[in-house]
Amino acid sequence: MEKKDWMSHMRLGGEETAIFNVRTLEEKGVAGVDRLPFCMKILAENLMRKLDGRVVTQADIEGVASWGDFAENAPEIPFYPARVLMQDFTGVPAVVDMAAMRSAFGRIGKDPALINPAVPVDLVIDHSVAVDYHGSGDAMEKNMACERERNAERYQLLKWAGERFENFRIVPTGTGICHQVNLEYLSSGVTKAFDKKENRFFACPDTLVGTDSHTTMINGIGVMAWGVGGIEAEAVMLGEPCYMALPEVAGVRLTGEMGPRTNATDAVLHITHILRQEGVVGKFVEFFGPGARRLTAFDRATIANMAPEYGATMGFFPTDEKTVDYFKMTGRKEAADILERYAKETGLFMTGGHKTRYARVIDIALDEVSSLVSGPSQPSQKIRLKDLKPAVSEILAAHAEKRGKKAPADPAGGAETITDGSVLIAAITSCTNTSNPFALISAGLMAKNCVEKGLRVSPDVKTSFAPGSKVPVRYLREMGLLEPLEALGFHVAAFGCTTCIGNSGPLRDDIQKAVLENDLFAASALSGNRNFEARIHPDIKGNFLASPTLVTAFAVAGRIGIDFETEPLGTGKSGEPVFLKDVFPDMDEVRALFEAHQKTEHYESVYAEVFEGDESWRALSTSDGDIFSWDPDSTYIKEPSFFENFMSGEKDLEDIEGARALLLLGDRVTTDHISPAGAIPEDYPAGRYLKEKGAAPADFNSYGSRRGNHEVMARGTFANIRIKNALSHPKEGGHTRILPDEKDMFVFDAASRYRESQTPLVVLAGKEYGTGSSRDWAAKGSAILGIKAVIARSFERIHRSNLVCMGVLPLVFDEGESWESLGIDGSETFSIHGLGALKPGAALSAEAVKPDGKKTTFKVAARVESRVELSYLKQGGIIPYVLKKSVG
Repeated sequence: MEKKDWMSHMRLGGEETAIFNVRTLEEKGVAGVDRLPFCMKILAENLMRKLDGRVVTQADIEGVASWGDFAENAPEIPFYPARVLMQDFTGVPAVVDMAAMRSAFGRIGKDPALINPAVPVDLVIDHSVAVDYHGSGDAMEKNMACERERNAERYQLLKWAGERFENFRIVPTGTGICHQVNLEYLSSGVTKAFDKKENRFFACPDTLVGTDSHTTMINGIGVMAWGVGGIEAEAVMLGEPCYMALPEVAGVRLTGEMGPRTNATDAVLHITHILRQEGVVGKFVEFFGPGARRLTAFDRATIANMAPEYGATMGFFPTDEKTVDYFKMTGRKEAADILERYAKETGLFMTGGHKTRYARVIDIALDEVSSLVSGPSQPSQKIRLKDLKPAVSEILAAHAEKRGKKAPADPAGGAETITDGSVLIAAITSCTNTSNPFALISAGLMAKNCVEKGLRVSPDVKTSFAPGSKVPVRYLREMGLLEPLEALGFHVAAFGCTTCIGNSGPLRDDIQKAVLENDLFAASALSGNRNFEARIHPDIKGNFLASPTLVTAFAVAGRIGIDFETEPLGTGKSGEPVFLKDVFPDMDEVRALFEAHQKTEHYESVYAEVFEGDESWRALSTSDGDIFSWDPDSTYIKEPSFFENFMSGEKDLEDIEGARALLLLGDRVTTDHISPAGAIPEDYPAGRYLKEKGAAPADFNSYGSRRGNHEVMARGTFANIRIKNALSHPKEGGHTRILPDEKDMFVFDAASRYRESQTPLVVLAGKEYGTGSSRDWAAKGSAILGIKAVIARSFERIHRSNLVCMGVLPLVFDEGESWESLGIDGSETFSIHGLGALKPGAALSAEAVKPDGKKTTFKVAARVESRVELSYLKQGGIIPYVLKKSVG
């Protein structure tokens, strides 16, 4: 059959519109469509619409339609997202690469203006603002002034891209967080556009990939999306599909409903803990059941947002009445009408009576959700509030023993109240929760109750409120809840990611001195989605995720190890002890305020001029011409070296011989460990480089803000101050031991030495290597350092893909084996054989030879999942692969 045979029509928005109705597959003799998971129906539509007999075949469509549990030998399919979403930390490198492609085109005599995104791209500037100032009415203005000063070069590049690239829009700084802006405004539910080539309107489900892990937030309103690395996103921008093995879909049946003192934050921390144990890494998760039907779109978005934390590719809630109502309430009535009619016509509307076939079903009862926090370093480390004090006591005791003492430290330094377990950062932040009015209204009521009781927050606690859009400020002010939040120090500090991405800003000097001199286990409480080691602040050792309501409580209490049932938050104005139960708001009151004050006009007014920016953005000068003017003296933006030999063509892979281990790592090494986003230490290679270029330490900014400079980022690879490398044990941080010299040095310096001797490098690791953010520089930096392969027990999905896209081979040990069990200590030379005949999933032979000649042979499996990924490796990565195709 041809594509036109799958096409039908309906009137949408006043025009006759072509659609590809999955229901017609049954009529065409493709059985089993009706019982497909809803997310698989969207994949089927995508393939029907892109059928060309070459990239997409009828067999691809039939493979999806006859979907089953393809845990082994899953067929590979192409997926064409309708659009791409970017944030500036990961977006800047992608824009740098696109600009460099134009420069490369110019050098070979091609028209650089031909390089443009083939699909719509939105880039939201949200990751750069930091909490330099807090606790005052002018904090946001001051923080944005600092942001503009630090990031002028980056913003000039982005503004140039918005002006010069077709299909590319910039949402300027000070607007919000990309996922919340996407949820509240950018998504239409159904993409409807005019196809000039076919001279007709067509409609399809809104789908996207994003250069941030939490792109999955949009799954809460029925939109198929997930995070990819910037490298893979660039390929999609240039018209390439995402290639993927047909995923297993796990159905999660939600039953019951949350109690009056629990909320979506508690629910998602509960769900994250369960699904991590169930092993849904790399799978699609689709929520259904009576509990899911009762959840608001806001609560669904909170749960979908944290899919990376439970390891799933996405956490999908199909479209239903709650979805349509959300679009209407947020000012997208026409989009809501089109979505409802389209979804009902095409079988994408969930009614509750559908008998869907899942690979397996996991039952989660929402009435078992209790008040929770997660910490101190993983989102899946669930702690019930009633168990918090003993859990924290155990953590503090372990730290005290490590410090050489048997008990937590006494209060020390100029900050006399600070000791182990003190909360020094309390942040209501992150799109995960600030997109949820119920969460923020509850926090506002909590603050109001605390203020009325006479409770205050110690000046030792750095408090901040950073909503993911300007909408919450509108309704909180109208409800009279912004003022009590400010009375506790939670003034609006920014509209951006801030603390959740590690931009928590500096601690007060006397506090930092007390923490460092006494090696204190200080804590942060944040309503975010990530709490990895050294992510929130390099000197804060315990980071705890909690609802905005509990963040407010921790700020007032000033300590993390509190028994809220028996210990008061503080003393009231009449001298009486005030307990959590005395100030915790009731959800009935929260819902009543929501119903009374949540208005469509809040969204309409906030997003009326979303792409305009403030006066400083409009005044920003940009580079002229279709080719970006690279400044050789810039320490923020440099033309990368990835495109120098892009015309060299595909080469057969060669065996790795005589490699050295650059690092020996344990389980759950995150992309934050591999490529940190936070502060740049003065004495680390990136800091040394910046000082050589004339930058003062006060102007270093962060690794995340300098992702447009490959010189900084290569030096920042494996430079997290908390990374634990067995080759440099017991020292923590970005150090290793170069062999055979047995000399300790920074990882970057060691890699440079190995490059001089033309020694290939490998990294050995444990389970879930590369968990966390979809950070393309974790792969780019690995490639620049000369790492040819990473051998791990398992990989997190996005990082595995990113490694392949940069020409680095991901390999896994045989089940039950590890570098520890094989007796490997890093002194060996390593060889990997069989690469010349490499096929997806192939078993390869590896050997490690110790200095005395003793040889250990072991098997590894190539985590190359498709023929296209194999082509990426042979081409040296996805960027030269795509760019060469563009040349033709």
